Amino acid sequence: MPRNAITRAGLAAAIALSATTLTACATASARPDAPAAAASYQAPSERPITEQEVIAAQNAWGDALVAISTAYDDEGLAAARRIAETVIDTAYGYNLGPVLFKPTLTVTPQTFRTTRAGAISYFIANDPAFPSDGGFALKSWRSYEIENAGIFINGDVAISMGKVRVTDVNGAVTEVDKTWGWTRDAEGRLRIVLHHSSLPYQPN
Repeated sequence: MPRNAITRAGLAAAIALSATTLTACATASARPDAPAAAASYQAPSERPITEQEVIAAQNAWGDALVAISTAYDDEGLAAARRIAETVIDTAYGYNLGPVLFKPTLTVTPQTFRTTRAGAISYFIANDPAFPSDGGFALKSWRSYEIENAGIFINGDVAISMGKVRVTDVNGAVTEVDKTWGWTRDAEGRLRIVLHHSSLPYQPN
């Protein structure tokens, strides 16, 4: 079932929570509170990622997309930009290095968005350095649905592949094929380091 937009009152909290809740869950059982636990303690960045965390991270991304769209429609570009920048800074791994981000609607020579500026422009446009961007997150999205084909986890690296369907305010649905890859940062938060999105192939 599609997930609907989160309430306006809970918008900021939901975005912040997407980064902190997963860390708290992961650290609760691994913190060396007693000498007996110290020997088995793992640094936050080294703990294996769980499927539950992957699904939570996917839903946090969907919630954020709807939040940016709703803020743009209700309050304008400045409000959408504030949320988009927060999302990029908390959900993506641009603080770790280049992110392998291939958005759905980009063209040569700016197909790939390995920088923070390129990612923000893709979602909210209005950056003269990326003149072809239309602002994917500004299209009045109101709900989303994620259908995983598979999730691969190996230690502190996780990759998912499947369908993402987003529905706009008029009920029109756009479906994309999406792959995400995550790793942990030094605090144990999941960070997107791979994001590939494309429209499904349409045979002639």
